[in-house]
Amino acid sequence: MAAVLAAGLLSGCAAPAPASPSSSSSSPSAQNSPSPTPPEALCTRLVVHWAREILGSGTYGDYQSMGLSNGQYEILRSVVDEARVEHKRREADAADELIRREARTGCAAWYRSGGPGAGAWR
Repeated sequence: MAAVLAAGLLSGCAAPAPASPSSSSSSPSAQNSPSPTPPEALCTRLVVHWAREILGSGTYGDYQSMGLSNGQYEILRSVVDEARVEHKRREADAADELIRREARTGCAAWYRSGGPGAGAWR
């Protein structure tokens, strides 16, 4: 019994076979690297997140503490103002859809026109 167990353990310790010539030469980490997030998509995510937070709590924070630039904060304020009206007029789901749509539109327009300027606050 011990001999069978030892033989099984030894057979599992064999060296791996060399890579075949048809294997890809690029490294696995290069193949699995995510592509960078476009700035307008990141802007949209931030504005949507904070718009939902503000709509739920009713209070704004400082744009810097939110990780927003001044331009993103202006988009956020506009989106929240519109979402509040939509929430009162219709319902939460309609306000959430408006938040996503207006954040995407506002951020795309902002980055199309140049996005943030030289200063961090822009």
